[in-house]
Amino acid sequence: MQASAKQLIQSESTPRGEGRAEEGMKRAYKFADLSAYTLKQRLLIRTIDLAFYTLIGVIGRTTRFEVEGWEHWQTLEHAGHVPIYTCWHNRILLATYFWRQRGIVVVTSQSFDGEYIARFIQRFGYGAARGSSTRGGVGALVEMIRVMRAGVPAGFTIDGPRGPRYVAKMGAVLLAKKTGQPILPFTVRSTRHITIPSWDALQVPLPFARACVCIAAPIFVPADASDARLEAKRNELQQALDALNG
Repeated sequence: MQASAKQLIQSESTPRGEGRAEEGMKRAYKFADLSAYTLKQRLLIRTIDLAFYTLIGVIGRTTRFEVEGWEHWQTLEHAGHVPIYTCWHNRILLATYFWRQRGIVVVTSQSFDGEYIARFIQRFGYGAARGSSTRGGVGALVEMIRVMRAGVPAGFTIDGPRGPRYVAKMGAVLLAKKTGQPILPFTVRSTRHITIPSWDALQVPLPFARACVCIAAPIFVPADASDARLEAKRNELQQALDALNG
């Protein structure tokens, strides 16, 4: 019989759950086995992976970054907190470059698209938590709880993976409740970019542009938060990200 979402999440507080955290850590930073895919699919995954890695690297290295609200990150760092980084899906390219090599674990699906996404973010020093497609987002959330309890920061594109655009979902709020760690909302605003006609209106910054990484005050979620309090915190996150967008 399949366990409920509540049972899956609660199981992470047991010694068995702690052992799984170590397993999850090993998986997160290691390229997945592609043997289940055809040769054509494996070549395509590797090609897209390297193309995105190169594109983001070129854009990032030629972008002049400035930061607003860095004191919010510093306060969490000095207090020993492990942030849950959250931004909108369409700002992901420069965000990936700016926060690179910090060991941040992000959710990627177990789909074909998830394979190449996981690989190129791992090249930038991120980990990939692969959620179970049979459990919807629950498997991914459980994996994130495991790694965060091992002291690893997490990251969410909070309106992903398919929208609606600029509508914050509940995942980061639930993760904050279960781990006791704060949500750190941020956005990246580029002075020069093109917009792709996708569901999220993906922004592709142009080389040699300027970009502002804008960070809001952290959001804490009580461990005993009711459903109504969780919704209030989700709305607080929504408002913070809306304000950052301007």
